[in-house]
Amino acid sequence: MTNKGAFIFLVLLGVSALLQGQSAVSPAQSAKPGAKAQAEMRAKEKKEPSKLFGGDASRANEPTTTEIYADEAFFDSNQNMGIFTGHVKVTDPRFNLQSQKLTVFISKGENQGLQKAIAEGDVAMVRDRPDPNGGPPTRSVGRSDKATYVAATGDVELTGTPRVQEGVNTHIATSPDTVMMVNQNGQLTTHGPSRTEIRQQPKDEQKPETKPGASPKASAKP
Repeated sequence: MTNKGAFIFLVLLGVSALLQGQSAVSPAQSAKPGAKAQAEMRAKEKKEPSKLFGGDASRANEPTTTEIYADEAFFDSNQNMGIFTGHVKVTDPRFNLQSQKLTVFISKGENQGLQKAIAEGDVAMVRDRPDPNGGPPTRSVGRSDKATYVAATGDVELTGTPRVQEGVNTHIATSPDTVMMVNQNGQLTTHGPSRTEIRQQPKDEQKPETKPGASPKASAKP
């Protein structure tokens, strides 16, 4: 199924949610809830904002579309999981990811959503962190053999000689066993040997001003 993984995956989630709703709700329960029940549901939604891919709570009510492209895709509705292989590409408003294989796990229950994602093989992840002062976002690029994302915390674990670059600075693992953790706020924690490269752009060298040569008239004595 070339380049159809995202569409089929979304359809699968919709069908799964529909089937679970039909099997779990009885005719008596399917009746329209009263005003009190509706108020409780609205209050619950406000207290539990969506955390899909570590989304911003202020945008919890806005729809978020995550698209997954791959050469092949496999879905298991019983396990609530999907496996994408071959030139995998994930596009999301908050990050982009590329890998050779991607396994996603969907949470069960009424509020279905991404629970965990594991990317393997030539993993490259790009995330833009907004500037709280309104300036341009800070771009972070992470590369590793494997990356594991947990939706509940928004943390990304990089393993397999990982490296993270932010601007011109680079943090590189010097051992294949080094593990790097990047949270949704852009904070990096490293467990294991590593090397950090901090680069500073050279200042523009100011060339000495060359004074124009004196003209014959100016140099002539009165």
